[in-house]
Amino acid sequence: MWLKAPNISSIHGFSTRQGGVSSGDFDSLNLGGSEDNKEKISRNRQLALKALKLQHHKLITLKQIHSNRVCLASEGFQEGDALVTNKPGLVLAVSVADCYPILLEDPKNKIIAAVHAGWRGTVGGIVTNTLKKMIELGAQPENICAAIGQGISLKHFEVGDEVLKQFYEAGFGESYFENNHIDLAACNTKWMLDVGLQENNIWHLNRCTFEEDFFSFRRDKGITGRMWGVIGLKS
Repeated sequence: MWLKAPNISSIHGFSTRQGGVSSGDFDSLNLGGSEDNKEKISRNRQLALKALKLQHHKLITLKQIHSNRVCLASEGFQEGDALVTNKPGLVLAVSVADCYPILLEDPKNKIIAAVHAGWRGTVGGIVTNTLKKMIELGAQPENICAAIGQGISLKHFEVGDEVLKQFYEAGFGESYFENNHIDLAACNTKWMLDVGLQENNIWHLNRCTFEEDFFSFRRDKGITGRMWGVIGLKS
């Protein structure tokens, strides 16, 4: 149900598609989307959070818009693609199905973040903006640990010339591409290093969403479930 990062000390996880109650295209731990039965999605969320011993009523999510907008986590409606907090007890979650879930933590200053990084967010510097927000709250780059979860790999992420051009214009060189394929995990790692994170504090799950353990919007032609990247500060 959950995959963990060895460098994140806060309660956290990257969900797989196993362990839920949904069926068919959404089999089985579908945590979002609009096509599946809402009651089953709600039950899946309860099961998933219970497995991490996190409280559902403390859950903070976003209306994700494929942007580089970062929000300070709070109850109620929020629109953006990253959540940051220094408040114990809050549970931050981002939803993915090819885009990368990225979890960030300054364990010394007790500041955490959850990031939804698709190609638009990546090229727009969503990770950079999130790290800057953490630093505003008192985090120090040399203390921040990053975990990059499952996402679409270089092999399967082919794009058009217009998308490739945006990455070139953002400062990414040839090492991030293979013909018209982009390595999104490597691109986000570059942003982290540019802000000052230590390379040995950055961990990659190195799993592709085209694998059968995961939901994939591209592989499944848009009819698929959603996974979460979750992190919460201990109370």
